[in-house]
Parts: sequence; C-alpha cells; structure tokens
Amino acid sequence: MYTRFYTKMDKNLQAPLADSKPHQLTKHNHTRVDNYFWLNNREDQEVIDYLNAENAYYEAQTAHTKSFQADLFEEMKSRIKEDDSSVPYFYNGYYYITRFEKGKDYPIFSRKKLTLEAEEEIMFNCNEMAEGHNYFHLKGINVSENNQFVAFGVDTVSRREYTLQVKNLTTGELLPISIDQTTGSSTWAADNSTLFYSRKDTVTLRADKIFKHKIGTSTEEDTLVYFEEDDTFSTFIYKEKSHKYLVIGSESTLTSEYQILESTNPDGNFRIFQTRERGVEYGISHYHNHFYILTNLDDADNFKLMMCPEEHTSVENWTELIAHREEVLLEGIEIFKDYLVIAERSSGLTHLKIQPWDTSVAPYYLPFDSETYNAFTSTNIDFNTEILRYVYQSMNTPSSVIDFNMRTKEKVVRKEQAVLGNFNKDNYIEERIWATAKDGVKVPMSIVYKKGMKKDGNNPFLLYAYGSYGYSMDPYFSTTRLSLLDRGFVYAIAHIRGGEDMGRDWYEDGKLLTKWNTFNDFIACSEHVIAEGYTSAAHLYAEGGSAGGLLMGVIINERPELYNGVIAQVPFVDVMTTMLDETIPLTTGEYDEWGNPNEKEYYDYMLSYSPYDNVKAQDYPNLYISTGFHDSQVQYWEPAKWVAKLRVLKTNNNQLFLDTNMDAGHGGASGRFESLKELAKEFSFMFDLEGIKQ
Repeated sequence: MYTRFYTKMDKNLQAPLADSKPHQLTKHNHTRVDNYFWLNNREDQEVIDYLNAENAYYEAQTAHTKSFQADLFEEMKSRIKEDDSSVPYFYNGYYYITRFEKGKDYPIFSRKKLTLEAEEEIMFNCNEMAEGHNYFHLKGINVSENNQFVAFGVDTVSRREYTLQVKNLTTGELLPISIDQTTGSSTWAADNSTLFYSRKDTVTLRADKIFKHKIGTSTEEDTLVYFEEDDTFSTFIYKEKSHKYLVIGSESTLTSEYQILESTNPDGNFRIFQTRERGVEYGISHYHNHFYILTNLDDADNFKLMMCPEEHTSVENWTELIAHREEVLLEGIEIFKDYLVIAERSSGLTHLKIQPWDTSVAPYYLPFDSETYNAFTSTNIDFNTEILRYVYQSMNTPSSVIDFNMRTKEKVVRKEQAVLGNFNKDNYIEERIWATAKDGVKVPMSIVYKKGMKKDGNNPFLLYAYGSYGYSMDPYFSTTRLSLLDRGFVYAIAHIRGGEDMGRDWYEDGKLLTKWNTFNDFIACSEHVIAEGYTSAAHLYAEGGSAGGLLMGVIINERPELYNGVIAQVPFVDVMTTMLDETIPLTTGEYDEWGNPNEKEYYDYMLSYSPYDNVKAQDYPNLYISTGFHDSQVQYWEPAKWVAKLRVLKTNNNQLFLDTNMDAGHGGASGRFESLKELAKEFSFMFDLEGIKQ
C-alpha cells in the first residue's frame, strides 16, 4: 500500500507517498528504472486507493479556497446566457438549431421545416439522455437525405468510444441498432437505408475499420467494407458536399489516401483516388465534374491547390490551380456554385480570400483590422448560395457569426457571443508582441490585459501554449478569462513552434528531432515578458494541456525558477514508456510526430526531454496537475507517476497537487457548467498563490 508522510506546508495535513516498486525497462542496451510502473493498472484497488488519497489531500489542502471557488463558479456562470441558441442553418429543407435551456448542462438539438416559424422538432434532448450518467457526450448527428432517419453516437464513459444508434425522426422511436466501439461518426448513402460507419480496435482504440449497415437487418450482418492494416493510420468515412461521392479516408501524421464511390451505388466497390505515398498529404473536394485537391505534393510545404476530372483522379491528371507560396500557408477551401473561398495564413494570422469562378471578376480578401484576431469559415453546407458564413473574434472581442454576401460584399452579424454583466471590450487592451528564441527566431505572442496595466513587474501573468501536431493556437475570446483579467492578470498565448501558426515550416521545426525548439520558444517567451516588465518570476504562471502538458513538464525541469506556478492538464509526460508500448491508444499513429523510440536516434532524443525521466532533485514551482481516470488520449498513470516521483525528488515546500476526475477522460467533465468548476479550481490555485481572496 502507499504510505503517508507529513509535509512541511502544513504539518496537520498529509500527502500520499506512493510505494516505490522498481521496474526495469531496457531498450538499446539502456535501462531505465521506473519505481511507479505499478500505477499502470486501472483494475488494481491499490492504484484507485492512491488516486483517491491524492484527491483527498488536494481537497484538504485547498479547503480554505472552496468558498472562493464557489464564488468563481457563480461569477463565470453569470456571464453565460443560459437560454442560448445557435444561429440556425438551412440544409435539405430544414433549419437546424442547437439550444440550451436555463439551468441545464446539455444541448437540445432540434429542427424546423422550411421556415423558422414552423413547429420545433426536437431530435435530441441531451439533458434527458444524460440522466443517470456521470459523463455524457453525443456526437455525429447525421440525417438521411430523405430526412427520415438520424444516426448519432453516445459516449457515457469518456474514453471516446461511442455507441452508434439510429432514430426514426417520423415516429420518434429508436431503431434496434446499437453498435459499440465506434468513433460516433457515420454517413448515409443516397438510398437512405445504407449507413457507413467507422469502428475502433478494442485495445489500441485506433479507428481501423469501415462497416456498412442496412436498415432492417441485424447488425451482426454488417459488412466490413475496409480494414486499414497499417497501424500508423486511422480511417474514417464521409460524404462529399456535392452528395455525389462517399469517401473513405486514411491518414497518418504525414500521409493521406482516399477512396471514392458514388453515393447512389452503396454496394459497389470503392476505388483509390490516389495511392498513398509517404510524406504526401492531400484532401479532396468535389464540384461540377471535378475534384479539387489541397496537397503538399512535390515539396509544397505550405500546400497548393490542384484539380482533376472526376473520372481520372490519379496524380498524373492533377493540374495546378493555386501555386505553392513560401510565405503563405494554404489551410483550406470552401466551394460554392459561383465562388471559391480560400483560407490562408501568413505572418501568423488567418485571411479569407473570395475568388469568383468567373475570372472576369477580381478576387478579394475579407477586411480584418485587429492587430491579433481569429477568423474561420463556419457552417457552409449549401452549394447554391452567395452567402459565406464565418466566425470572427479576438482577445477582447466576443465571437461573432457573420453572414457575408460574396457578390454585394454586405455582411450581417447573425449573432455576437453574449457576455452578461457589465462587460465592455474597450476596457481591455490586446497586443501582439515578439520574443527572440534561443536560435534567433522571432516568436509571436497574443496578449490581453485590463486597461491601466503598468509594466512594473508586479502583474500576475498566465502564459499558455500547446505547440504540437501543427495545431495553431489562434487568439480567441473567453468569458471565463475575464475573471483573471479583472483581478489584474495579464494573459498571453505563445505561438511556439510545433504549431502551424507561422506556416508549415513552423510545425516541421518543432517536431521529431527539432522538438526542443518548442520548449526553448516557450522559455524565451517567458523570459521576454519578464524582461519587458509585464511580470516577474514571482508572478509568472504557465499552463498547458495534453501535449501542452508535456511542454509544462519540460520547462519545469529546465527552468523552474522562471515560474511561481504551473498548471498541467492531462499531461503527456511519460513519453518513453508510452511511445514504446504499442498497445496504448494512439502510440503507433504518433511516430511521425515524436519519433519511433524503437530506433535509437529517436530514443536518445526523446529521452533527453521526457519529463518523467528527467525529474531531478531541485526546487520546483507550485504545481496543479489534473487528469481523468478514463482518459484514452493520455492515460491517467502518466501524471500519477509524475507526481509520485516529484514528491520524492523536489527539494522545496511548494504546493504539488494531483486532481483526478474519477468519472471523466481527456476532455474533463461533460456539461457546460461542470467544466466551469474545473476552471474555478485552476483559477483559485493561482489566486491563492497571489494572495487574491475574492
């Protein structure tokens, strides 16, 4: 059993000390000794007892903040318009709406036939469906073309394993279809009775199979349509916006491949669009007898747009439509009957370009004036329209859903995110600042603070980053963040390498054997905000989740003196053990991101930064570490082992908390209000360290 010891923080409270049970792990003639390997067992009561003891310790140590946490929860909740609804979108004869009711945690999905004045048809009331479950998530709503059936997936465990079901929208009854171990996503063929869906491997949770179900038959008769043999790839299926083609996709980090089949011929054979070639990524969109292909073919790192006839899709038939550009990342396209909309990224900001198919009409960009902002296309599923729906927001500007007429250039704000209370965007200043990294590269940060802030080094400052998988952390508005800003915090997002914020090279320069750039960039950003007087080491906090939690683990090993506190959410910190275990979900598909440690070059490099393997006897910042017991992305035992090791080796009396949600997974608690309670914990952790009591 785990034992206990008295901490020097409060001699009346005890912190769990996990038993040390040395376990040798040998690779490439190198042996690591893992004293807490035994925590990798969900079924072991000793493991559960240890996690519960850590939770009890956290609750006891923070008992004096509980009232403040409750106040923070109510404060954040009070800014939310509880009886809220989405902007309706029209599709195939119906307006679709997602709405919330006052006091309810979960959405209601409904539709109205032809006009918004029509009677509401409730497809799913998730509040009723969630009753009796500690966790609930519904996804993959997919209506047949005759509007009779809707397929959907439900997860009540939080391991992203969805049970696929079908509802008859005419009668309101559930069909006798219950398919477990799916991704929750599916698509209908044109016959309205054939449903294609993807399933996961029972051990690795890799989406590796596409099945076909016929309405009216037993699920035991479902046909395996495709099996993805390569364990570094995942597979999925969808229907093109034109409705003409069903598409099976197979993707790894660096490579993609698609197969197509006419939607009117669901029992036919899918055919390869273009055979996979390692390092070549492409995506396809169908329109007017052609396919449009977004690809990095021929070293087009920032991608280019090509097209081909729908009858001849192999690469030799591709012709260039938009050439590769060194300074502009081509992120995506939206196709309409008369317009092509192009999403681009340059200098770290997104741009939306409207390009008419009529070449006599000049293309143009939507005007965005802010210094730092986020803009992206929204729900645009109708070909036959001149209206582009997009979303715009910035660090001090609430998110707006905007309908833009591409012909007249008129725009209508359909909805601006409601912020209840006395919010005034002019009370907050947003900036874009640049730090210089260790190798001389300039790294941007998006920053926001309340007007009147003085650069005297005394401001509490929260610096957030992710920095992996080419995921761009665009500046965004947050109502909950106001609870920080109004109490004097400065907040910033560091757009570090490993993301794609500054183009594809930004990603390539922060992965595999250049991963140290990600960590060094964040450290440089931390040093910069201190040097410029925004804050000081006594008031600087860092936060990151999942792969961003890996980032947190590295920076506290490397430069612990820079931070007063660090928040690590579901952190990926036991890099070596996880990446050497091919039975763990996601491992094999991650080799192109982190490297394959079965190869010594990658083993040595990954070992140089793996946070768990590099914990040492030194002072560490105050730490709040959260995880979910059912997490399928980053297993709970990674943060649990990390905390156990830190407890033994850290040489100061700073706070060290492990908070495990025993009912949740990677995304934390379900429901829009329960997640606020998790945020209140994080905020109160920092406020307590800053002496902020209310």
